[in-house]
Amino acid sequence: MKIIIADDSSLLRERIKSLLNGSKEKLVIYEAENGVDALQLIKDKMPDLAILDIRMPEMNGIEVLKKIRELKMKTKVCILTNYPYPQYKKKCIEAGADYFLSKTEDFEDIKIVVTDMAAKN
Repeated sequence: MKIIIADDSSLLRERIKSLLNGSKEKLVIYEAENGVDALQLIKDKMPDLAILDIRMPEMNGIEVLKKIRELKMKTKVCILTNYPYPQYKKKCIEAGADYFLSKTEDFEDIKIVVTDMAAKN
């Protein structure tokens, strides 16, 4: 399973990788620190899952999500944010997000998302 983690915080990317390293699924993880790099990686690597922050330099996560859907890619998208407000959730779901998680309240759920996706493949 290929996963892209896009967040401008290297510390958060490391935390996500540490969390996922404990899973039994075979994972290939790529990283991006801004939306432009994330979109390019997604086009190049065709990941099963993209974990996107909303607020990133150069292109935000919602814009990346919209581009993924415009390109009709099958990549599942998990928005992982410090801004879990209802208006952001609504905007992300309408744009085609598969998951919307709070960094503070739902962080551990990333592992559940990956496990569930691996079980369906």
